[in-house]
Amino acid sequence: MTRSVDDLIHQATELFAQANEAAALENAKARFLGKQGALTSLLRGLAQLDPEARRAEGARINEAKQQIEALLNDRRAELARVELDKRLASEVIDVSLPGRGRSAGGIHPVVQSWQRVEAIFRSIGFDVADGPEIENDWTNFTALNNPENHPARSMQDTFYIDMKDAGGLPLLLRTHTSPMQVRYARMNKPPIKVIAPGRTYRVDNDATHSPMFHQIEGLWIAEDISFADLKGVYSNFLRAFFETDDLSLRFRPSFFPFTEPSAEIDMMFTSGPNQGKWLEISGSGQVHPQVVRNYGLDPERYIGFAFGSGLERLTMLRYGVNDLREFFEGDLRFLRQFNR
Repeated sequence: MTRSVDDLIHQATELFAQANEAAALENAKARFLGKQGALTSLLRGLAQLDPEARRAEGARINEAKQQIEALLNDRRAELARVELDKRLASEVIDVSLPGRGRSAGGIHPVVQSWQRVEAIFRSIGFDVADGPEIENDWTNFTALNNPENHPARSMQDTFYIDMKDAGGLPLLLRTHTSPMQVRYARMNKPPIKVIAPGRTYRVDNDATHSPMFHQIEGLWIAEDISFADLKGVYSNFLRAFFETDDLSLRFRPSFFPFTEPSAEIDMMFTSGPNQGKWLEISGSGQVHPQVVRNYGLDPERYIGFAFGSGLERLTMLRYGVNDLREFFEGDLRFLRQFNR
């Protein structure tokens, strides 16, 4: 039997050397170490030997098994090295090629408008306020004279969150930046002169509307702020924003729950590609007395105006963009135009 064991080691050495891939090597292994392999058969045959011979041959077979396993592991490692060398050769990187480099980033056109609006209003004494994008129902609707089941809610009553605030009020993604009127006025004493830019959310999606958009809210509350102040401030703002005096404004009567009287602001360029076209640019009005009460102020003493403008709308008009969705599709060919 000793000779037979030596022959198996010799055969294993040859077969393992001939195996050029992992599958062939595992097949060769089975001939010696598998359930029906040669060494397994020799171990079963030990039962026919006397105890003395069984001990001697058993030790020899176990030694042969260890040698064959060592040969197998060496060949596995060698095949792995060969495979790695092939991959390294096929995936070689030509370090002599010029680098791709990193292009310079830029500011998104809507953010450019955001920064521009802030700079203009800061220059005339307005503060800039920021607030949460998740609002409760009272701040987003009721405090702005928009109570539950009011028909004016229908187009905005949209993205609710499946939880309530600490006071048990429903939560939703804010539908306008107007809640900052209430938040800021309840934390500051008049005169209140503030703008609140930020993201807002409604179920809209077409060439001029998006489910997420940016809005700039303006508020000026004091003892003697009239509709004439609104017209003066907003007219001067538009002329500064568009850097032209060649535009006309009209304040068209409208309805908003949180202002009375209310007006849509339309703008018309008197030159350029949009010459002669009236374009809706903002909603505005004198703050409703009930909203002033919700600020915690006396409407018999304090009065003022508010307006809300879409930053995307302003940006589209400033740069001549026809489809609002272009701002959010991430097309670098489009976005690079604004950072040259």
